Amino acid sequence: MLFKKAYVSAAALLVALFSGLGSAWAAGEFKAEPKQLGFMEPATEIMRDLVWFHDGLLWMCIIITIFVMLLMLYIMVRFRARANPNPSRTTHNTLLEVAWTTLPILILIVIAVPSFKLLYKQDVIPEADVTVKAIGNQWYWSYEYPDYDDLSFDAVMLTEEDKSSGDYKDRSGTPRLLETDTRIVVPVNKVIRVQTTATDVIHAWTIPAFGVKVDAVPGRLNEIWFKAEKEGVFYGQCSELCGIRHGFMPIVVEVVSQEVFDAWTKNPTETAAKAVETNIQVADATKAH
Repeated sequence: MLFKKAYVSAAALLVALFSGLGSAWAAGEFKAEPKQLGFMEPATEIMRDLVWFHDGLLWMCIIITIFVMLLMLYIMVRFRARANPNPSRTTHNTLLEVAWTTLPILILIVIAVPSFKLLYKQDVIPEADVTVKAIGNQWYWSYEYPDYDDLSFDAVMLTEEDKSSGDYKDRSGTPRLLETDTRIVVPVNKVIRVQTTATDVIHAWTIPAFGVKVDAVPGRLNEIWFKAEKEGVFYGQCSELCGIRHGFMPIVVEVVSQEVFDAWTKNPTETAAKAVETNIQVADATKAH
C-alpha cells in the first residue's frame, strides 16, 4: 500500500509538471508569458539543442530521484527494528560498492558527451553573414553594424507613456518594459555574429528564444552567434546585475527577409516595415519627378 501511494503521488507530479510545460511552450513564442513554465519556443538550432539537453537531464534527474526514494522506502520498511530484531552485521559488499562507484561515473559520461558537443557548437562561430556589435551602457544598448558604413544607433526602452505618443503608437500592444525605440533588424536564415562590450560595468546580451547569452565586459570583446529560422520579433533583457536600472535594458531583435533587411539598412531608425514603406514612397516620389 505504501509503495502504491508513493507511485500515484509521483505520477501525479509528473503529469502536472509536463502538462504545464506543454501549455507554456504553446503560448510562449518570442517572449515570456505570465505564469510560464519552461522555455520559449526555440527559434534556432542551438536553442532546440538546449531544450533537448535540458529535457533529457530533467528526465534523468526524475528517474534517479524516484529510484532513490523507492530504495529508501524499501530499506525503511524491510529493515525496520520490528521486522529485524537481530540486525545484520554486514559491513562490506563488493558488488554494491563497485556498482555505486561505477554507475555515477557512467551517468556523468552520458551527460558530458552531448554537453561538450553543445558547448563546441555555441563557441565555434561559422562564417558570418552579418555582424552586429552590441555595446552596453547604464542603462541602454548601443548597436553598430560594421559591415554597413555609418549604421549605428542607440536602443532605449519605451515606457507605456512613450508608446501612447504619436511616434510609437504602432507599438502600443508590445510587451511592457520590453520594447525599445529602435530595434535590431537581422535577416532570417543567416548567420549573425554578435560582438559585445560595455562602456561602464558588466552587462549581458540575451535572447532566450535564440539560446544566446553573452557578457558585455568593459575593455573586452566577446562574441556569440545565432541563425534565426523564423521571422518575427524576439525579446530579451540584460541578464547581468548592472545597477539601479538593470531591469530597464530590453533587447528587441526583428527577424525579417533579406529584402526587407536591405531596405531597413537605408532607414535604420525605423522598424523594418516602416523602412520598406519609406523606401517605396521615396522611389515613387523620384519617379514622379
